[in-house]
Amino acid sequence: MTFRVIGRVAVNVFKESVRDKVLYNLVVFAVLLIAASFLIGQLTAGQDVKIIKDLGLAAISIFGLLIAVFIGIGLVWKEVEKRSIYVILSKPIRRHEFVLGKYAGLVLTLTVNVVVMTAAFYGVLAVMHWKTDPAIRAAWSVSALDPHLLVAVLLILVELMLVTGIALFFSTFSSPFLSAVLTLGLWVIGHFNADLRNFDQVLASKPAIWLARGLYYVLPNFSAFDVKAQAVYGLPVAPGYVAFTSAYGVLYLAFVLGAAVTVFARRDFK
Repeated sequence: MTFRVIGRVAVNVFKESVRDKVLYNLVVFAVLLIAASFLIGQLTAGQDVKIIKDLGLAAISIFGLLIAVFIGIGLVWKEVEKRSIYVILSKPIRRHEFVLGKYAGLVLTLTVNVVVMTAAFYGVLAVMHWKTDPAIRAAWSVSALDPHLLVAVLLILVELMLVTGIALFFSTFSSPFLSAVLTLGLWVIGHFNADLRNFDQVLASKPAIWLARGLYYVLPNFSAFDVKAQAVYGLPVAPGYVAFTSAYGVLYLAFVLGAAVTVFARRDFK
């Protein structure tokens, strides 16, 4: 019964997200940016393929982040603000089913949009591949349609799933503005998380060093999911690294969702 209820909530969230104009605007803008990267690449002789790949992956990452944050922060808050939460919880649905269903629906929406942006990305690369002289293509170090780019997209999706969970967690107890600030703040810090481990090289204070080291292990390490540079230059990413990083993301996500369910279960809506 639990999975059936979660599935129904997820489908409703997906339908609501698809009807959201902001969602469409983000996807269209991302697709346009990927197409624009093709035009920009034409201005740089010999580096056009790398520029298109770099901008394309960056577009998928950034606009996926915007979708995850600015829709994720309103999933729970919107129901509370409209007082529809009372109607929902009066039905045969448990609070953890409500939270997990909301999350599953947004992840479904996010996955569909990442797939659309990736298809547009490869479409631009395919056009360039077909329009380029075979002699010039032979000089490329990596094919324009390199399937290894999908590894970078996969890790981007895992990262976005974790960001979505964090946004949902903050939305269970704070306003949309504060949730957005906290989520984006963690995302930025997470991409510089490795610097916290090396604070002993710039600080002499033992407590500060211990605090930085503790934050390094507690805060999400989003930099681990960033393999865009390797994908663009055709450098191999070990399958073990992909598996380990994905497992790290899933475990951290399980902790975040558990915290979100706990907080929401203890909220008093009376």
